[in-house]
This record gives sequence, structure tokens and C-alpha cells, in this order.
Amino acid sequence: MAPHRALRRIYALEDFEPAARRHLPRPVFGYVAGASETGATLADNRRVFDEIGFLPRSLVDVSGRALDRRVLGRDCKLPFGIAPMGVSALTAYRGDLVLARAARRAGIPMVISGAGLIALEEIAAANPDAWFQAYLPGDPDEVMALVDRVARAGLDTFVVTVDCSVGPIPENYLRAGYRTPIRPSLALLRDGITHPRWALGTFLRTFARHGMPHFENGGPARGAPLLSSRAARDFSGRERLDWALLHRIRARWQGRLVLKGIIAPDDVTRARTGGVDAVILSNHGGRQLDGAVSPLRVLAAALAEAGDMEVMIDSGFRRGTDILKALALGARFVFVGRPFNYAAAIAGEAGVDHAIGLLRAQLRAALGMLGLTRLDDLGPEALFLRDFRTLPVPG
Repeated sequence: MAPHRALRRIYALEDFEPAARRHLPRPVFGYVAGASETGATLADNRRVFDEIGFLPRSLVDVSGRALDRRVLGRDCKLPFGIAPMGVSALTAYRGDLVLARAARRAGIPMVISGAGLIALEEIAAANPDAWFQAYLPGDPDEVMALVDRVARAGLDTFVVTVDCSVGPIPENYLRAGYRTPIRPSLALLRDGITHPRWALGTFLRTFARHGMPHFENGGPARGAPLLSSRAARDFSGRERLDWALLHRIRARWQGRLVLKGIIAPDDVTRARTGGVDAVILSNHGGRQLDGAVSPLRVLAAALAEAGDMEVMIDSGFRRGTDILKALALGARFVFVGRPFNYAAAIAGEAGVDHAIGLLRAQLRAALGMLGLTRLDDLGPEALFLRDFRTLPVPG
């Protein structure tokens, strides 16, 4: 099959962003690409990788390389998954389903977003191995009802995002022209005219075939319409969420429980003692607290508190070498977000398949150049921490 024409010049994940910038209206692209306030956290998420070098071994037979990784008791074909991303069906037609199907083909986890526009039950039917990520409602009874809803859908991994109790200052979304709710306007009409592939292939196609999109997964029942003033209210009221509610969820939820958005090592300790199965170190891709530290910088401290609990990570990962650096420092698994959103936007499932394939090829090549055949053999002895001017001590 001939490659999708939108993918002919996509050679790395970084190439998806300018392609998506051309394809998507400015407000929609700004929402996906944007970061909070000055973008300091977004920048540090990339800067940290430049501070870590590799120490490759030579003259090793690496013909039998494998990229599989076991996470939360399941075998994954690759050491990365697709992070949850809200309103993915606004950037790509049926975007959540596009991501879910591609992930299933690749044998990797895909995390359903609590801010999605397609019902979690429909996504679970397309990919029964998907995980669900929740932005918890403000009402504890609604939280318990949401937990029950996810269980009825047959999903067995519940991810609670814990770094969104307070919404970020939206200045960069406003600069890009993105508002919640989305309001019909001359500017929106102009964006549709100047981006016809998106307007016809995603926006109008969605309305024609499925009607007004709603926020489907924020609570136990269908949420507000995309163009309704209720949309913002449905995702408010989380300021009182605390560890006591997390303990109630743990008592109610019989599957695997993951906390996403942990940064402070003390919170890793509380998660472990509270019966959580894993944490995802994350600063929300730079979208929440500006100036928050890159998760990679606190990985060692988090691992010291985690005990047997698995520690995963996201925020800023763009290349196979980025993923290998995190695994060498002790992360169990990595999640990647924005590039998969862009890939779905410009080329649907073919785009996501291509993005996964690019990372797979980079991982396989880099692992061989490191002189290794298995990811489990990768440790800190393969790294040089440039800031320290000395080799790290293994272990």
C-alpha cells in the first residue's frame, strides 16, 4: 500500500508538529501545542535530555534485539504507550478511536482521556486493553459512580490525574484564540475556510455523522456539549480532592490503580502506602504549573520511595533515545502525547501507525548501538550525566 501522502516527509516525531500546524486551525493547534504561562516547564522537559549522554559498548552481538516490556503484569511489545489527550476527536476525526485502534495493533497501552468526546464504552469495545484516565468530579458520590462505570465497561486500569485540582492560567490558549466552550464566530468560520481539510474531514464530518460532540467521560453520565457554557463548569470543583478520596477509590476499584501527575517524592511514598499499583511522573507536558521540574530530574528520588511499585514517566518524550535514557535511569515505562495527536490529525490511523513505527525503529537502532539486546539489560552504567562530569554509580 502506498504511504499516505501527508506522511511522505515525516521522518521523526518532531516532523508531525509543523505538519499539524498547517493542517489545524490556529486555536485548535494552539490548544494542543500550548503550555502554561512562559513555557519554562515545556522547555525544561526537552532540555533535560541534553544533559544525559550515552556510553555505548562495542563488539557485542546485537542481532537478537527485542523491545518488549512488561508493565503492570502485562507484556507490551514496546516500552511506550499513548498518553491521554483531551478533545482528540476535535483534532482528528474520531480521534480517540484512531489512537485506540493503532495502539491495539502495536501491542501498546492507550489511555482514554476523561476529557474525551467519544464515550469510553465505545473506545473500550475497539480496544479492551485500553486504560482509563479520570479528571475526578468534585462530588465524591459521582467519583464512585464513575469508578463503577469504568468497571462495567470492562477496563481494568484506572488512572487518576492528580495535578489538575486548579486550572492553569489560560493566557496562551487565549492568545491562540482557543476558548472553552468553543463559540461560533466569524473567526471560527474563517479558520474553517482557510483549513478545509480539517473543516470538512473532521469538524463538519463529525457533526454530520454523529451530531453535536459532548464531553463523554468526565463523570458517570454524558457531560456537556462541546459548544455549551456548561463545558467549563463540568470540569471545575476539584479543589477539595485529597488523599482520603483516593483511598475510597482504592477500596472501590478492584483493578489496577495508577496516579498520574506525581512529582514530589513524598507523594510517591503516600501512593505506595495507599495501595496504588503505579505512578506516572508527569508535569502534564508543561500545561499546568509553569516552572515545575521535569519528571526525569526527580526520577531517581521517586524510585528511592517507590519500593516495588512501578514508576512510569511522561512529558517531553520525542525520540527513541529519550525513552532509553528514562529506562536506563529506572523508569518502567514511558508515555508520549502530543506527537500522536498530531499524527492522527494529519493522517488518521495511518499517521499513528507511522509515528509508532518511527519510535520502534529508533529504539531498535539505538539499543543495538548501545551494545544491548534487551531493555532489561539497560541501566545507569550506559549513561554519562554531563552536569556531574563523572560516571554515575550503578545501582
